[in-house]
Amino acid sequence: MLKLKKAVWLIIPAAMYLQGCVPLVATGAATGASVAYDRRTTGSVIDDQGIEFKASYAIFNNKEIYDQSHINITSYNGVVLVTGETPSESLKQKVYDEVKVIPKVKRIYNELTIAAPSSLPSRSSDAWITSKIKAKMTTNKTTDPMFIKVVTERGIVYLMGMLSHAEADQAVNLVRSSAGVQRVVKIFEYTD
Repeated sequence: MLKLKKAVWLIIPAAMYLQGCVPLVATGAATGASVAYDRRTTGSVIDDQGIEFKASYAIFNNKEIYDQSHINITSYNGVVLVTGETPSESLKQKVYDEVKVIPKVKRIYNELTIAAPSSLPSRSSDAWITSKIKAKMTTNKTTDPMFIKVVTERGIVYLMGMLSHAEADQAVNLVRSSAGVQRVVKIFEYTD
């Protein structure tokens, strides 16, 4: 019995240190599965992650932009979507200038709104809209959420991906019928 107690006291701390590994392994497996299922090449997926990181880092390091703005960067196959709010047209241009010098960026959609940064309730509402749309896509037989990135900002839903025209039309129709959606913006690359 004493050996069992000692073993338990040795195993518990080890298990506590290892518990962080399970999410990492699961995330790695999920990322691997999504890359295998993605229409982009593995290199493009990695490039997009690098573009998002580099753009976010550049904006973070530009205190003039970062301190006054709320900015989101999304990249899909080298096409970059910039959303959020910034207080002036000159800062909007500076964000564009920061992103355009990043290698592998093919095109930039600068959808920044000239306004004060959005509130937490507004961002929460946008996140809720995105979640509802992704859930609808999952249960819909004609729209595959693995091929579409959904970004919502101020109720405007931006759709990115590599789709056929028919797939894009089905996705847009599904999104338009979702509660809270003000407008749908298509940023697709067409496969047909």
